[in-house]
Amino acid sequence: MKSASMFEYIHINEYSATPKYVQLANAVIGAIEAEKIQKGDMLPSINELSYVLEISRDTAEKGYKHLKQLGVLGSVPGKGYYITNADFRQELQIVLFFNKLSAHKKIVYDSFVKAIGTDAAVDFYIYNNDLSLFKKLLQNLKQEYTHYVIIPHFIEGHDKAAELINTIPKEKLVLLDKLVPNIDGEYAAVYEDFERDIYEALEQAREQLSKYHTLKLIFPDKSYFPKGIIKGFYRFCQQYAFNHLLVSNILEEPISAGEVYINLMEDDLVKLLDQVISLQLKIGQDVGIISYNETPLKKFILNGITTISTDFKRMGEAAAAVILENAKRHEKVPFYLTLRPSV
Repeated sequence: MKSASMFEYIHINEYSATPKYVQLANAVIGAIEAEKIQKGDMLPSINELSYVLEISRDTAEKGYKHLKQLGVLGSVPGKGYYITNADFRQELQIVLFFNKLSAHKKIVYDSFVKAIGTDAAVDFYIYNNDLSLFKKLLQNLKQEYTHYVIIPHFIEGHDKAAELINTIPKEKLVLLDKLVPNIDGEYAAVYEDFERDIYEALEQAREQLSKYHTLKLIFPDKSYFPKGIIKGFYRFCQQYAFNHLLVSNILEEPISAGEVYINLMEDDLVKLLDQVISLQLKIGQDVGIISYNETPLKKFILNGITTISTDFKRMGEAAAAVILENAKRHEKVPFYLTLRPSV
């Protein structure tokens, strides 16, 4: 087959968050599996790929290197790249839908891809908490997948999410991070119990929290975060007689000594720290701070920020496991309190 005609099968999807070199490798493998490319066929040169697909030479070279590592591709100096193994098959074709990309979501993605192995093709999309975008991406998929892995966090349209997700065959569905009410049938899920998790984490920190009189949860309006977090927060505060308040906008909230702030979003943590420092309040003495979602940087900020966080690495590994085992179980991911000097 002439290399020019290869571009009927080799393409890059600009809407996909899958690394472009992986898309390139998956496209070649997909064409092999569809018997559009045969053993011995020459592939386009690095320069051709770069020009036609509008990708960098480094990306093209990385995609071909990945195919060579899989044993699919060979090369001859002065002649180019050719297919050495047309019997290669990736039985698992997986599409991931993440609500956003962040430091902790990257941990989930990386651990999932590592655990699922090289015998799976993984496509990756970000829908920015937007149900309409999620629906568009889902309906515009160009192929059938063996598994659909979805983190179902939406700012609006929660009532319509189940209806849309129910269109996916349940033997192919894996819900990640959150359970969605009214999903029919048996399907796999790896999830957080948001209400129980925050309650138990605060309970573990009760000794440290006892030197403060008020707990404030920063929960922005039109948030995609589950309301179970609020329920667990209220339950803890009421049981242990803490004054408590839900804060929608940290920039408009007066900050005083004797208060603990629990933030969900990284931007709110930055705003909070800026205000506390400007008021010359001592963090961990005058004001306490607890931040959702452990990241490496929080270990070092102001001698350490206390975090409450799920095990994101385990979440990705568990999602891969239910697929590899063809299981339909629901697995709760561990949740941890990491105490540091900020409380």
